[in-house]
Amino acid sequence: SASGGRGGVARRIRGKSHHVVRWFRASAFAATAGREVASFARQAVLLPYDTRAPVIPAGTRDGDDVVIILHGLFASAGVLRPLRTAIERHASASSARGRPVPARAEPPSGAVHTATMSYAPGPGVEELSARLGALVAALPGGVRLHLVGHSMGGIVCRFFAQEVGDPRIVQTISMASPFGGIPRAALLGFGGARDLDASSPLLRRVLLGTARSSIPHLSIVAGADTLVRSPIAHALPGFEVRVMEARGHNTLLFDPDVAALVARRIVERRGGAP
Repeated sequence: SASGGRGGVARRIRGKSHHVVRWFRASAFAATAGREVASFARQAVLLPYDTRAPVIPAGTRDGDDVVIILHGLFASAGVLRPLRTAIERHASASSARGRPVPARAEPPSGAVHTATMSYAPGPGVEELSARLGALVAALPGGVRLHLVGHSMGGIVCRFFAQEVGDPRIVQTISMASPFGGIPRAALLGFGGARDLDASSPLLRRVLLGTARSSIPHLSIVAGADTLVRSPIAHALPGFEVRVMEARGHNTLLFDPDVAALVARRIVERRGGAP
């Protein structure tokens, strides 16, 4: 019958649609996984760089902005080179667009610099926070500090901002940082891993400390992060969250949209406004 024919056509269309949806999902997963694999490979090339001493920008002066970027476990400051370059480029371009052309040549003011440091797996968040304190102590007293961290680096940045503190800090930004903790991470047996465990007293301390902190924070979440079950649940509670869909944990380090987002936040906070 005609109705039976129409029903058969509808079933075939639904069946094909189901296969198309599955194909698109599989393709999206493959593309995301491919980007994550490429990010791992890129990290491997960059790991040997910037490991001997903290990278502190030369020529920094009062009125400048310094973006301190910290890496995660099993990485090095070298993997942050592309992100640092992109942030400096984006921030400088944004500042130039909003700056009137001077009548005469003057030395540039309010420049944006980046700084970083390497640390091997082992030290806990408190020890790394102390090292971060030594780095910021080497910078002029009149700079504005923007603390940015990937994975565990984001937790170190927020811990430092809340528990140690520095009046020059104007914001913190985390990228794929597991503030909710990683189950059984403590089984790795070293301080940094214990601090990332889901039962970590240090993470509880950070989460409880947000209520008394007025320092703005942005959690950049990798929507396809496989390190944790529910990536959005690991954002720092009570603050702004941006989810970068179809990006994996390490892909954030090399993603141009992420770099542009961070740079925009640096430019927005350059006046030190809360």
